Amino acid sequence: MLERIAHGAFLEIRLARPPVNALNPALLEAIAEAFQPKALEGIDGVVLSGGPRVFSGGLDVPHMLSLDRAGITAAWSRFFAAARAVAHCPVPVVAAMAGHSPAGGCVLALCCDYRVMARGPFRIGLNETQVGLAVPDAIQHLMRRVVGPHRAERLLVTGAMVDSEQALAMGLVDELADLDDVVQRALHWLGELAALPRTPLLATRRIARADVHEALAGFSDADLDGFVDGWFAPQTQSALQALVARLKK
Repeated sequence: MLERIAHGAFLEIRLARPPVNALNPALLEAIAEAFQPKALEGIDGVVLSGGPRVFSGGLDVPHMLSLDRAGITAAWSRFFAAARAVAHCPVPVVAAMAGHSPAGGCVLALCCDYRVMARGPFRIGLNETQVGLAVPDAIQHLMRRVVGPHRAERLLVTGAMVDSEQALAMGLVDELADLDDVVQRALHWLGELAALPRTPLLATRRIARADVHEALAGFSDADLDGFVDGWFAPQTQSALQALVARLKK
């Protein structure tokens, strides 16, 4: 489900669950394990990449609709564990998005230090409200810190998916590249960081990203229970079923 590709002192961790890298519990667990400090010893930076034209389609909704409450709770718990693992990575992480990045895919990208997206007809955003889900404050914080509070509110409330040019203009992504050059641009950014004195770089990074860690840590078991309640609400289930029907077409 994951591929590890060495680029000298940098490591590319590639999501490899075709066709759209849908995030099921097994893939989420693999991501969390891949970003543990012991798995990254000797690595100076990480590129988190996905498939061509789709970075990640987000949570595997068809699979999750088959789960009972205990299964859903475990699945969402794994999702937040994966997000925390990416956010807490001991070295800089670049999201290399060679395609669409909705919902959970966008969250993983927001947990990274830097985001490179393919230019073209590709979209990114948190579209949870469109399928009947409220966006937890921990995730809203990730969006607010990159685009600002007012713009984040507009994007989150409407569940907007913006194209790559719009995403760049509002700061949701940091750089655009041609489809085949996304990973190379991500590696280039890591190379620029690697030229800086390492100890002060990493110390400054820890301070700068403390709010990300705090926000994700603040998503409590009670918050998770409330989110799962929302998942099983009749209106949400109807919206999710409609989404699956559209995907099958």
